[in-house]
Amino acid sequence: MAKNSICLWYDTDAEAAARFYADVFPDSEVTGVHHAPGDYPSGKAGDVLTVTFTVLGIPCLGLNGGKAFKHSEAFSFQVSTEDQEETDRYWDAIVGNGGEESACGWCRDKWGISWQITPRVLMEALAAGGGEAKRAFEAMMEMKKIDVATIERARRG
Repeated sequence: MAKNSICLWYDTDAEAAARFYADVFPDSEVTGVHHAPGDYPSGKAGDVLTVTFTVLGIPCLGLNGGKAFKHSEAFSFQVSTEDQEETDRYWDAIVGNGGEESACGWCRDKWGISWQITPRVLMEALAAGGGEAKRAFEAMMEMKKIDVATIERARRG
């Protein structure tokens, strides 16, 4: 058991979400499905209460807690990608499975969890500072899914 993990609140679909993440991302797996030993405010004895899993090596606990809380962009997974192919693969998996696009490389999965699918080239451009960062930032501000070729052109000016 991890000393520290991220707890993600779901209405009722923690297991489905964890299995989806394990199918989409490397170094991800479902490590346990735990059933409620008794009735609780959002369910009954025997329902899936928690799911332990990893996403890209990060330990997580999915809690089926009901409709009391909703996710927001205040929490997101940031996934660094190497190229457009990897960017497209993750973005398309999330958005194409009932999720939705947002701005600047952000999208939300069908369970409401936010994801930043961020090509390495964008982070490098922003870290470079100066005109290169400004041009890359301005290009990014016009995008939903990040277009690597456009960011590379912006870097060069």
